[in-house]
Amino acid sequence: MAQASLGDIGFLSSASAALRNMIEERATRRHLAAGETLFSQGDPGDTLFAIASGLVEVSVLSKSGQKLGLDMMGAGELIGEIALFSPGPRTATITAIEPTEVWGLRNADVLDALQEKPELCVDLIELAGKRMRWMSTQYHEQVFMDAPTRLARRIVHYCGIGGSELRMSHADLASFVGTTRETVSKTLAGWKREGVISMGRSTITVVDMDALRDIAGN
Repeated sequence: MAQASLGDIGFLSSASAALRNMIEERATRRHLAAGETLFSQGDPGDTLFAIASGLVEVSVLSKSGQKLGLDMMGAGELIGEIALFSPGPRTATITAIEPTEVWGLRNADVLDALQEKPELCVDLIELAGKRMRWMSTQYHEQVFMDAPTRLARRIVHYCGIGGSELRMSHADLASFVGTTRETVSKTLAGWKREGVISMGRSTITVVDMDALRDIAGN
């Protein structure tokens, strides 16, 4: 199938060789241009996607039609795992932020693979468990951590995906962190004065990653 392999980073980094091989053998590649939508909230879905390269935005629409950014995800991350185990309407919209390659694994293909190799069930359960723990951590951050800590953790995470420079507006960051644009701008201005970051037009560059990790509690 593909020349590259998955599993070096992200959720798939600790997956078994058998599971990675199954994905590589049965998945289909798809290339997305910047701004292209992989799928939209409410679309029928039966496919899990693994990001091989690039960066995507996860967003939802409120009842009033307002877009709310939830996360950014990069290489090694999984998208749409709910549809893999229980096909149905998509719960979010996935849009490529930059040229992105994803590998899709359909529910039917996974069931076929499990008939051939039932031991893969254990690998899939472990992978689902890791994903659930990650989601629990995100919920814990949102409920119990203050906005500056959440902001620092997000920037550290996003820089781990795309490097030390983050291209994102303050409004988008506020959406991802779950706070106001004013709070984000004020916090970033303080970190800039302290030499933790520098800022350009819609860009944030981490100057002192150790200091930012301290703020994030990492």
